Amino acid sequence: MLLGYGTNGLQNHRFGDALALLAAHGYQAVAITPDTCHLDPDRTTDRELGEWARRLGDLGLAPSMETGARFVLDPHHKHEPTLMTADRAGRERRIEFTRRVAAMGARLGAQVVSFWAGIDRSPGPDSRDRLLDGIRRTCAAVRAEGLSPSLEPEPEMAVETFADWQRVRGELGADAPGLTLDIGHLYAVWEGDPAAVIAAGAPFLHQVHLEDMRRGTHEHLLPGAGDVDFSGVLTALQKAGYKGPVCFELARSSHQAPAAVATCRQVFEANLGPRRR
Repeated sequence: MLLGYGTNGLQNHRFGDALALLAAHGYQAVAITPDTCHLDPDRTTDRELGEWARRLGDLGLAPSMETGARFVLDPHHKHEPTLMTADRAGRERRIEFTRRVAAMGARLGAQVVSFWAGIDRSPGPDSRDRLLDGIRRTCAAVRAEGLSPSLEPEPEMAVETFADWQRVRGELGADAPGLTLDIGHLYAVWEGDPAAVIAAGAPFLHQVHLEDMRRGTHEHLLPGAGDVDFSGVLTALQKAGYKGPVCFELARSSHQAPAAVATCRQVFEANLGPRRR
């Protein structure tokens, strides 16, 4: 497995400084969230992406792409529009945004784009059609850019649990996305032993997020502040044969990023051994 960290937890650092910080602590992967503060999707040029790709290579950081920027599409409403937005034009903006992130990822050398469904704020008889159509078309857009789409179950969203992801996979078949599994979410929305969920999802895993979280509460916490059994879940991932990035996601800890980066590395290495420096 590759020790990774998400740039959404480094929002008070310039992008280059954030990458250098991770490399200095022996990280091997970075989950990049294009946002107003890092690689703004509306302003970042192909030339700049090429320069960052070389920088990532020099630092030994394997990139993956995230699409969870809070206000990049709507400065007034967090994470809107989504695949569940009632307005079709809004859903199109979300799909195009994800395609743009995939195109950026192709330039950076990434292989995976993670996305989520969104909250269904207008539930009705067309909700399932909106969900499946949006996921199918998002996957097609990402694949057209040469990357693999990976759907992340998110608390309170239309795809909230691993079981919801399995249902989508069953309905979409060959068009279905891979799985981005956030370990903390397995505690926020309890589906049973997290190690069992990891084992069931392992054949489909494209990306793993990790943080501490209290059972029943969706709040990303520093290791030691919640209920996550880090030894148990990291051992389960290892036993399942997962070899991809495990990226700590601490979007509310940017103000203490240097300490958080160090703490997360220590927790990871305490269970899996030292990473390369």
